[in-house]
Amino acid sequence: MEKVSRRGFLKRLALVTDSERRTQAHTLVCVFLRGGADTLNMFIPYADDNYYSVRPTLSIARPGSAGRKAALRLNDHYALHPTMSALLPAFKEGELLVVQGVGSDNTSGSHFEAQDQLEHGESFGKKLGGGWLGRHLYSRSGGMTPLSAVAIGTSIPEALRGAPSASVLKSIDEIKLTLPKGNPQAVANALSMLYSSDVDLLGNAGKVTLDLLHRIEKLKSHSQKPVAGANYPDTEFGAALREVARLIKADVGLEVACVDHGGWDTHFFQGAADGLQASNIKELSDGLGSLYTDIHANLDRVTIVVMTEFGRRIYENSSMGTDHGRGFALFAIGKRVKGGQVIGGLPQLKEAPIEFLGPSGLTVAIDYRSVLSEVVRSLLGNKDIASVFPGFTPQPISLFKTTA
Repeated sequence: MEKVSRRGFLKRLALVTDSERRTQAHTLVCVFLRGGADTLNMFIPYADDNYYSVRPTLSIARPGSAGRKAALRLNDHYALHPTMSALLPAFKEGELLVVQGVGSDNTSGSHFEAQDQLEHGESFGKKLGGGWLGRHLYSRSGGMTPLSAVAIGTSIPEALRGAPSASVLKSIDEIKLTLPKGNPQAVANALSMLYSSDVDLLGNAGKVTLDLLHRIEKLKSHSQKPVAGANYPDTEFGAALREVARLIKADVGLEVACVDHGGWDTHFFQGAADGLQASNIKELSDGLGSLYTDIHANLDRVTIVVMTEFGRRIYENSSMGTDHGRGFALFAIGKRVKGGQVIGGLPQLKEAPIEFLGPSGLTVAIDYRSVLSEVVRSLLGNKDIASVFPGFTPQPISLFKTTA
């Protein structure tokens, strides 16, 4: 049997060094709406009469309309779905930005292919190794803590594939020293004393690891209730966002957090101000609104980006739903966004002729990688865009402020 010295044992336990810790790094929260969200009924172009012509039963009433649940006015052209009141303050404060006409070159109409492509940061049919966030974390300067990249759920999303380190958890209560017997805190205290006897790199590495554990234990002991007004939905999505807020407030070096929200494939009985999609939109809005309120004190170093794999068709189908389309509205929340506006102008709402291969729908005016390139460069501070999106030249959009 191989003999392991005390120093060798400690080295195996050590996870990071002091120089690798990035507690003040900008935090990106990625929310992926799986199923192809109909953002045309979330950010409603009420100023265009064509919207009401192509959606006779699914359209949302103009702001101020009597007798129906009316849209919530944003400006002279756009309004929010009536269930999105939780996000209205962020827009009014200039901390919510909408980017219209975002999408990819994927014309397959396949959820799996479109999701895979966006998470990998690829062109259609050109496979890249790992996900775009994984490549960012691999190529950017500095090391990682065990909690630099976290997916709230049960599996690593494709976007994080290839990251030097990524954790999957449902709750930070899962983060602990697991022992067959004994008191984990007593063991942690004993290890702290053991590490403190070394003053070299090994001792520092152990102390950083234990410091992270101590921060989590302190966070758990105080339960960290959400601030007043942050009323997360009593759903899996709401619980996930609450955990993200706890990690952000705990200052454990979180750089990237990924959260999924499903159920957006609304081919049948989609509904308008009420119904299937309205319930999903309300859960999304209430969850994000609660997160916005809960972490507002940290919002200068946090940005939330919400995207989907593709939008829906402009017109409603015979089943009172919408079929797979192309472009969608991506939106972002934070103090670094140039918020309070919808970038991209009013979409073209006269349905284009159906393409022989794949769906039509909203025109894709902005490649999704152009938006994500600005996220990587302007927010996350990684200038090596060629490593994150190989072979792609971003279109300049200027979505974020250069300073907080």
